[in-house]
Amino acid sequence: MFRRSGLPARRAVGAAGAVALLLSLVACTPSATESPASASPVPSVSPTASGPTLVPDGTADDNLPLFTAVANTVWSSDQRGAGRAYVDALIAAGFEREAMQVTQDTSTVGNPAESLQFSVRWGDKECLIGQVGPSTGQVVTAVMPQLAEGRCLVGTTRSIDW
Repeated sequence: MFRRSGLPARRAVGAAGAVALLLSLVACTPSATESPASASPVPSVSPTASGPTLVPDGTADDNLPLFTAVANTVWSSDQRGAGRAYVDALIAAGFEREAMQVTQDTSTVGNPAESLQFSVRWGDKECLIGQVGPSTGQVVTAVMPQLAEGRCLVGTTRSIDW
């Protein structure tokens, strides 16, 4: 014998649950008035009044906060493994392209690099150096002394010719 009176009640409870789930999902999506940038992190390196800014006449230590902020922004994006993204973002923040170095995005056998380094030579004696990748798990930045011939990074780096 079937109890038909229970079936509509179960359907009503199920439908109410589905509506509640749908409403909770809709509440989590960006509204039409929100910009796409506020919905997900997008690399943006425009200096703001509240954030660090470039100090052209300052020291490397004075500019480390901006260098680090730019690196963190790129690291938070879907371009985290692309050396060009770090270089382009640093240029957009005001650092000089001619003073930069960056390592390869891939290993000699074509795998993504475990570690990616990028740098900006600052003055005649210092370098802003950044390192990212699976081997670090986060952005690591530092001010280090320049190497011979005004270089910041050891080994072969790629041409910044774009």
